[in-house]
Amino acid sequence: MEMKVITLGEVMMRLSTPGHERFLQSDQFNIVYGGAEANVSVSLAQWGLEAQHVTVFPPHDLGKAATQYLRQMGVGIDHVFSAPGRLGLYFLENGAMQRSSKIIYDRFDSAFANFDASHVDWDQVFDGAAWFHWTGITPALSQNAADMTLAALKAAHARGVKISGDINYRRNLWQYGKGPLDVMPELIQYTHVVVAGLADFENCMDIKASSYEDACDAAKKAFPQIKYITTTERDSISASENGLHAVLWNGKELLKSKAYQMTHIVDRVGGGDAYMAGLIYGLLQHEDQEALEFAVAASVLKHSIPGDANLVSLDEVQALVRGEHVGKLLR
Repeated sequence: MEMKVITLGEVMMRLSTPGHERFLQSDQFNIVYGGAEANVSVSLAQWGLEAQHVTVFPPHDLGKAATQYLRQMGVGIDHVFSAPGRLGLYFLENGAMQRSSKIIYDRFDSAFANFDASHVDWDQVFDGAAWFHWTGITPALSQNAADMTLAALKAAHARGVKISGDINYRRNLWQYGKGPLDVMPELIQYTHVVVAGLADFENCMDIKASSYEDACDAAKKAFPQIKYITTTERDSISASENGLHAVLWNGKELLKSKAYQMTHIVDRVGGGDAYMAGLIYGLLQHEDQEALEFAVAASVLKHSIPGDANLVSLDEVQALVRGEHVGKLLR
């Protein structure tokens, strides 16, 4: 399918303890690279779309390694910028059974957060693009990052590009003097497909509702351009076992997906990004219910893969949607 998707966001170095070791006992880390928006691009690239990621790396070997990672994953690097500063980090301890996983972020004052994007040629970035995806993580990082997100959204809107946004409220990130209600509503007004839970509605749109459908109705009234609102719903029995399904509101009804029980989770980081990528691909290809089922299946498969990225094929996702070859040895 000839389709160009643009994503925007910070890519960090992820350092995880081997297996299920604790931070306190491990003497080494496994390194991969990841970030919510880049994870979406990686999935879409695996499925044959042209995916271009907009980000900023420092001009040293770690920045080059992160750039090489995107290239290896099939993601376009035409709009990867270089600027002084540090590469953001995050540390992961994978939980097991009743012990939760832990993440420690070390991303303050990164090259991405400090980047002045006023000279970016957004018309060039969005030339030929069909879709743009952003998340609420980026505008939470700094004023510069919030300005960059708004400039990208305005440029995408002017070109008639479809826009999705995972609101993704992270309380601890908003540290530069503004809160989400100061920034997010202006960004959401350009967005057609919104990922939000009830807490996100309240913190980013000032919408308090007792039911998801009521929240969706209120969001549509406040932001008339919204076409879809969606969220995943997770039942966490333990770190190793979760139930997962999702809902998609299309302005007429609230669609519900099949529910999956995931009993031996390998790595849940990036599960939401896998869902978002699946929904983008699904909405470009299928009717609403089919798109929803594809997205949830993609997310479920991500939980079986170490690292941030969902390295699964279209055939594997489609087979899970159909219930075929589940857990079999394929020769």
